[in-house]
Amino acid sequence: MNYGQIYFSDIANGIGCRTALFVSGCTHHCKGCFNEATWDFNYGKEFTKEVEDSIVESLKPVYIKGLTILGGEPMELSNQKVIMPLISRIKKEVPKADIWIYSGYLWEELTDENNTRCHGEDTFKILEMIDVLVDGEFMLEKKDISLKFKGSSNQRIIDVKKSLKSGVVEILEV
Repeated sequence: MNYGQIYFSDIANGIGCRTALFVSGCTHHCKGCFNEATWDFNYGKEFTKEVEDSIVESLKPVYIKGLTILGGEPMELSNQKVIMPLISRIKKEVPKADIWIYSGYLWEELTDENNTRCHGEDTFKILEMIDVLVDGEFMLEKKDISLKFKGSSNQRIIDVKKSLKSGVVEILEV
């Protein structure tokens, strides 16, 4: 997996001061995407063990609330193969860190075991470890800059733990 950028003190992509990892690779190609360069799976730099180490270390200070993974598309199947062990490591080494993922895929798509476009062997493992999923493709015609932590009104900020427990999408109020 490649990544386009890492911000070690981000406040735009989730609650609190966070580390934000922008992965490369996206097949959605949303009109008006703010990060079109990351559509290319080969864009940016290689995600190495050293990069992973720096992300884990960045989450340890008490003022850092957590990690946000966006892109590109973190939930592309090839990206899930790298995201899953990263999240697993964070949950072990920095359990206080919450994890947000931004995905153009809907919750219903990600949890549909028959959807081979985005549901693979790592999908449920990832969902079980994250706290928040901001789902839905960016829609230029529904763009609203007044929204917190999302770019268009069709997107949802989902409390993943509550949703998995209840079996229905639980929206997080921010």
